[in-house]
Amino acid sequence: MARVVVDVMLKPEILDPQGQAVQRALPRLGFDGISDVRQGKRFELEIDGPVDDAALDRVRKLAETFLANTVIEDFTVKVES
Repeated sequence: MARVVVDVMLKPEILDPQGQAVQRALPRLGFDGISDVRQGKRFELEIDGPVDDAALDRVRKLAETFLANTVIEDFTVKVES
């Protein structure tokens, strides 16, 4: 069994109000020197069987149609060892 990770982030041109709220709060909490924060989502999928090209294609299709809103979000798929 292998783990495949899908990270979903807003596209750079899309406003990220949650990330901005976190960034504004950091100095008040004593965390200086951070100029930008972007918030995203991480999905960890346990795959039965080998993680071959076909399995990764299925995960990409899942991410594209269900996990990410591709109009405003980008996603990456990677195999975690």
